Amino acid sequence: MDPPTPGGALLGPPPELSPIEQEVLEEYERLAENMKKLATLLDHLASRPTAEIMDGLRDLERKASLVFTLLKTSVYSIVLQQEMGM
Repeated sequence: MDPPTPGGALLGPPPELSPIEQEVLEEYERLAENMKKLATLLDHLASRPTAEIMDGLRDLERKASLVFTLLKTSVYSIVLQQEMGM
């Protein structure tokens, strides 16, 4: 069953919305679109083999570890330079 059209007998013309009401409706629309994108992405991830996901996570873990090590080295170098300059 199709919903009644805005000009139908059950519904009158749409009410005028205040700017804040229009803004809230637009935000809900963006939220609904993001939720649809998330659902699509989750469906895609659920259909991928587990081994492929684990390989991707291992690769990400290696990269994160490397970045962390480089950050620690940089901080250590800065601290050492400050101590030697004093």
